[in-house]
Amino acid sequence: MCVLFLFHSFTWQLFRHTSRKQQFLTNRCISHHVKLTAKGLEYGRQLGMASIQQKLKSIKVPDMSGKQRVSPIGKVKYSLSNMKIVNVGLPTSSVDLVPGTGVKLSIANAFISLHGNWRVKYLRIIKDSGSFDLNVKGLTIATSIAVKSDETGRPTVSSVSCAATVGSASIKFHGGASWLYNLFKKFLDKALRNALQKKICPLVADAVNDLNPHLKTLNVVAKVDQYAEIEYSMVSSPTVSQASIDLSLKGEFYNIGKHQEAPFSPTAFSLPPQNSNMLYIGMSAYSVNSAAFVYNKAGALSLYITDDMIPKSSPIRLNTRTFGTFIPQISKRFPGLMMKLLVETVKTPVITFVPKNVTTQASCTVTAYAIQPNTTLSPLFILNLETSVSGQVFVSGMRVAGAVSLNEMGLTLRTSYVGEFQVRSLDSILQLVLKAVVIPKLNVQLAKGYPLPAIGKMKLVNTQLQILKDYMLIGTDVQFTR
Repeated sequence: MCVLFLFHSFTWQLFRHTSRKQQFLTNRCISHHVKLTAKGLEYGRQLGMASIQQKLKSIKVPDMSGKQRVSPIGKVKYSLSNMKIVNVGLPTSSVDLVPGTGVKLSIANAFISLHGNWRVKYLRIIKDSGSFDLNVKGLTIATSIAVKSDETGRPTVSSVSCAATVGSASIKFHGGASWLYNLFKKFLDKALRNALQKKICPLVADAVNDLNPHLKTLNVVAKVDQYAEIEYSMVSSPTVSQASIDLSLKGEFYNIGKHQEAPFSPTAFSLPPQNSNMLYIGMSAYSVNSAAFVYNKAGALSLYITDDMIPKSSPIRLNTRTFGTFIPQISKRFPGLMMKLLVETVKTPVITFVPKNVTTQASCTVTAYAIQPNTTLSPLFILNLETSVSGQVFVSGMRVAGAVSLNEMGLTLRTSYVGEFQVRSLDSILQLVLKAVVIPKLNVQLAKGYPLPAIGKMKLVNTQLQILKDYMLIGTDVQFTR
């Protein structure tokens, strides 16, 4: 039907090509921009610290043993075993954007507490043992994280450099003679700190890499229905500036199994310099226009309307008696018959985004049939129907939903099988059909919405949507739940 395509229109998507020819297509068709702000990075830092802290708690310090000469006792054999991390603190951390590269994560004033057992043997026969606690303070970690896209068009992160230093350490021994403290303090303090220092950066790299399985949960292909699917993938690696991480995306609907580009290009746009939300998503009118192209090409923008779809309270019925009031020859030639209307688009509808409004212009035909007793259809006339529809768009949970209303319509006669008649006399009937049948049916579907791309169990909060010139802008914060 004339406005049915709007049901398939409110969503966003990403697409990536890798060859030079394909890259030309993606550059031509970039219609989405996503901006991750400093506020979003700060939320990511908070989540990342919890992961890094858990990783550092899992540090495995190998057992140590050796011999040292201690005056006047002589050689002392020693061993440290069962060393475990009992506490990790990361009180100070920050995340900064590195233009052109990625993200730098810095951790300062961190501390690690370790507990273990000690054992010594000296003078060949004397043995002693006990436990110890090691507290390391002044731990600093600095790692650079690259943000790119993988071969599937999903985001990926990796640690490209890391430096860790361990500050002061204090050891408290439980049991044993006092001279043992000096032995361990002198020879083992540094060894323990070095062992910890070597473990930190690999674990930080593991924590960064652990993000990738979550990033891979982004659906790169999402089936909409039997006609269309959406691809969610990055066009290229992100652009990192001093203020944000920006993604250039391609937004387009495709017929299932046949990814034919729409025969038009998106209008270039850029996101406004807003930063109060964690995430901004700019979705151009290209996406909804590509949806119209896909569904029109599939022949899905059509609807048969029968009398049982008209409200029972309406005095206007879809039968030859009602239409005969306006076109007498219909009731004369086809007395006492029910009728059926077929509303379908004749070309791809055009959607325009202007500030605070989405407007659609659609050209359709309305074919009227008389239903014969043997159920065959006798054509009566074909009308040209031009409509203008306004749409409202909103975010509901993780979906973009909408509603539409009829602005205006115009009728002209295309073909008549019952002779000439005044087309304007049918205005009231067609307005009833659109307002009472087509629009409500459409709004029920639009209210279901279309899912936005999500990573893991992502939830949008504090979300606002604006309709701007040639695109709509979603500003939102994000929460991840387990």
